[in-house]
Amino acid sequence: MPRLREVPRAEVTDERILFYYDRLFGPDKDPAVDHGTIHATPGDWWTVFAQSPDVFRHAVRGFAVYRNATLDPALRELGQSRAGFARGSQFVFSQHCKQMRSLGVPEEKITAIPHWQVSDMFTPLERAVLAYTDALVYDGGRVSDEVFAVLRDALSDKEILELTYITTLYDMHATICRALRLEYDDRPEQIEEVQLPEGVEAGDLSADLSGA
Repeated sequence: MPRLREVPRAEVTDERILFYYDRLFGPDKDPAVDHGTIHATPGDWWTVFAQSPDVFRHAVRGFAVYRNATLDPALRELGQSRAGFARGSQFVFSQHCKQMRSLGVPEEKITAIPHWQVSDMFTPLERAVLAYTDALVYDGGRVSDEVFAVLRDALSDKEILELTYITTLYDMHATICRALRLEYDDRPEQIEEVQLPEGVEAGDLSADLSGA
């Protein structure tokens, strides 16, 4: 379950939140209790963000930023899905793989996103978008001139700005989903100490490995 309390329908007074509760869950459901959106997701992103109507409205407005964007939607989703994967958000990665599929992107290309560096499925521009995304997420915006030159040769300044903004926007959402354990990111920590078997005592590992 998410780390923050979900807001039940009876406590919601903000009309915008109620609009999305109705639209995504149905008018007869309390999404904080009866989970499941019409898109087959748990839906706790919405019920947790309902804690703050201001944050909720700001986030929803952000989702609409590409409604009138000039960037190719397939390139947009390529950046978003890779951002989800790179940030380790199963939710963002999953949702935008599905969106790529709805845009007609070949299944082989979607499957290759995690290992794009060694795949021949992508065009030079798509490879630049993926490299740019990795530079945004992994390297905090440290982008090489060579990667940026490929983007500049193929895209307008407006399209590059849209790509940059949308990709980093979803890097933010991936981070939030992981931190609050929302949606498909409600997963336990996967890295933990493996305990020794009962009766075994820990020795000086460094001394044993170094031959001291």
